[in-house]
Amino acid sequence: MKNIDPASDAWRGWTLSRLEREYSPSGCVPSIDPFLEAYVERSREAAARLPCRQNVRWGDGDDEVFDFFPPASAEAPLLIFFHGGYWQEHSKTDVLFVATNCVACGIAYASVEYTLAPRASVAEIVEQCRRAVGSIYSQASGLGFDSRRIFIGGSSAGGHLAAMLLVEGWQKRLGFEDDLVAGAILLSGVYDLEPLVPTYINQALRMTEETARALSPMRHGLSPAVPVIVACGENETEEFKRQSLAFAARLKNAGFPVKSIEAVGANHFDIVFEIGDPETALGRATLELILAGAKPTRSL
Repeated sequence: MKNIDPASDAWRGWTLSRLEREYSPSGCVPSIDPFLEAYVERSREAAARLPCRQNVRWGDGDDEVFDFFPPASAEAPLLIFFHGGYWQEHSKTDVLFVATNCVACGIAYASVEYTLAPRASVAEIVEQCRRAVGSIYSQASGLGFDSRRIFIGGSSAGGHLAAMLLVEGWQKRLGFEDDLVAGAILLSGVYDLEPLVPTYINQALRMTEETARALSPMRHGLSPAVPVIVACGENETEEFKRQSLAFAARLKNAGFPVKSIEAVGANHFDIVFEIGDPETALGRATLELILAGAKPTRSL
């Protein structure tokens, strides 16, 4: 990610067509269809091969559920993951494949459902994800994982949602301690939403400049520092790379231990396959973060 200025606001002077190109990750691949098909197929295989509790409730709403893959040990850490799709598409069942590497290394996995726009605003989705993490924490003893080792992650819009869980204030408001989250893995996220306001992406989101700024983790105070991975693919637009660099710098300035990774050869859609994969640099970093020095035990 050389020669990218993370503090640049050059986007303000761009034409709408250029701005939309920069925030359209599908423009970096010939077609997104093979990746979406791989999500579905790999997730179907994970649900068939591994023990899985589907549609566990984290709230009372129709969409307020999650799928849970238990680990071998009740003392294992947990990765809670939020799917992407610009807050408008996809579902928890599209990212169940992440459980395969997690469970194999002794990590529990939860894939969270949230209400999609335009049925819900981005602000409502953020609040849902915060309540989901709090509810899953409260269910630790019944589900069987270590409530002191809850890690959050997400890709694309899910990266934004996970980043909003690193913002200060919401934990105590919902009745939890500031250290509810032990660490985060943020993949190809958008951490400043203001550039999206004039684009087609905002048609379903209906954000104003004011609400976009309010929903941008770049513009908030942060909770107590925890280790964070901020990653993006080598084959992504300059703006997605710049946003990752900018938020990593924001976290570092606030005292967070941060590892910035540009996943070699990866794009916006296949970078998520590397989570927990010891054959990749990103995968090794995620295992190191979540297991905190413990040796992973391959159980599959």
